[in-house]
Amino acid sequence: MQLNNEPRLAVVLLSGGLDSATTLAWAIAQGYECHTISFNYGQRHAAELLAAERLSRRLGALTHRVVTIDLAQMGGSALTDASIPVPETESSGIPLTYVPARNTVFLSYSLALAEVLTARHIFIGVNAVDYSGYPDCRPEFIEAFEKMANLATKAGVEGQSVKIHAPLQFLSKAEIIQTGMRLGVDFSQTVSCYQADDEGKACGVCDACRLRHEGFVQAGVADPTHYTAAKNVTK
Repeated sequence: MQLNNEPRLAVVLLSGGLDSATTLAWAIAQGYECHTISFNYGQRHAAELLAAERLSRRLGALTHRVVTIDLAQMGGSALTDASIPVPETESSGIPLTYVPARNTVFLSYSLALAEVLTARHIFIGVNAVDYSGYPDCRPEFIEAFEKMANLATKAGVEGQSVKIHAPLQFLSKAEIIQTGMRLGVDFSQTVSCYQADDEGKACGVCDACRLRHEGFVQAGVADPTHYTAAKNVTK
């Protein structure tokens, strides 16, 4: 049992994007002492990892880790296989940018870190409202992973159960943006684009860019995203 005077330690998955940055700011505002973790998993660009490092430091996380795994060896996604182009139009069903088992893998590493740090809270910025339809963003998945986590770990068996928090899960993108602004997140420093350039400039046409820009429009907030000159979602 956690005593009232013990620090509330948390591991926060931080991709460098809008949602995860807001999640980190929310956790810190709630009094959690946060350790952030990002993944170099074979994605198309490293700009989001640089953004994650900046955001972790600016928002006040205690430590930041980048874990290297190579999901590109499996492929099967436009984000990890260069032969599959990133879709630039809306499509039905689960899109080609879905990375097989990505959140399962990321949460597993985060669970391992949490157990080592004796942190009993893990935060993830998944959303099930304005999202691309990925199966590992659904509430059912988060609930199932939390149950598994408490069956599969020494901490869970010994009564130090872990809680998986997804505070943005039922918010629209506009509501997430409004929440982040109240918490002081500088969204100009975030990178959400699936195919950003080396400077972190967004393509303006992928699904992530579309959802992000529509969120700013609906929130009534100027979009601070840095777009490439050639493809600008605001045109």
